[in-house]
Amino acid sequence: MAISNLSIFIIFLVLQFLCITEAQSSICRNSCGDIPIQYPFGIDDGCGSPFYRHILVCTGGQLQLRTPSGRYPVRNLSYMDPHILVTDPLMWNCLDGDNFRPTRPFSLDTSTHFTLSSENDYLFFNCSESDVLVEPKPMFCERFPDQCDSTCDSSSYLCRHMPECPTALRSSSCCSYYPKATESLRLMLKHCASYTSVYWRNLGSTPAFDQAPEYGIRVDFDIPVTTRCLQCQDTAKGGGTCGFDIETQDFLCLCDKGNSTTYCNDHTSSHRRGVVAGTATAISVAGAFGIGAGVWYLKKLRAKAPVTHGVQTNENRLF
Repeated sequence: MAISNLSIFIIFLVLQFLCITEAQSSICRNSCGDIPIQYPFGIDDGCGSPFYRHILVCTGGQLQLRTPSGRYPVRNLSYMDPHILVTDPLMWNCLDGDNFRPTRPFSLDTSTHFTLSSENDYLFFNCSESDVLVEPKPMFCERFPDQCDSTCDSSSYLCRHMPECPTALRSSSCCSYYPKATESLRLMLKHCASYTSVYWRNLGSTPAFDQAPEYGIRVDFDIPVTTRCLQCQDTAKGGGTCGFDIETQDFLCLCDKGNSTTYCNDHTSSHRRGVVAGTATAISVAGAFGIGAGVWYLKKLRAKAPVTHGVQTNENRLF
């Protein structure tokens, strides 16, 4: 006997319900590839701090940072020294040499808790000297950098010692400039062929040799520390995961047996299963009800349907 269209629909609905239940029965993922995901971040909606909602994306095991200028692969994420290290594939790299590809200015959303690190240096190539002030910075700029903000330093240490490829530039000019705003970076790129970002990585060695230049963009972030989150994470109080309600963005402690407004072992707190990652939601309950109703309706139709030996006509078509 052929399976009716409604039967196929019911089976599909059951599979969808099982997938939803399985996805929502697990609490927030704690890694993407080999990069750990901890508070204040989350790659599942409702996890972490709402200040960083939809900021990090995990696609195929690759963690990316979302900004107004695009998505950028995350190379490293540190919580001890709070920063994210990202790479921009459109920036100049050693393999480009004197060939400069079209690029775009990197930008951050000013409403977030992100800031461009002062440990970044920006190198600009083949700038128009009629539009950009390109000249060696005098020595006093090291002590009074604010008095030299408008100069792109052609005698920069990094221009003379390009990291990883000191001889990559053969016929192109280079100068170092730190733009204080995205608009400054955009204006520089109007008059320069390309640019790249170099950050100074801490080596943890003696102070005189404790940093090394590497290509990438360091983005610093704040960790909003709250008493409720610390109580939620306390293993003596249940060891929950800090999160939030995706509708109200109010704090929630995500627990194995439901969500709490305080911590998992607080029996006086209201425990509920709300619309948040890691819980069975009202959608699942409604889905279960819909499946039951669909099965009942299918049985009723089968009892009344004429026997046509599997041949569908307009009279016995279910939908």
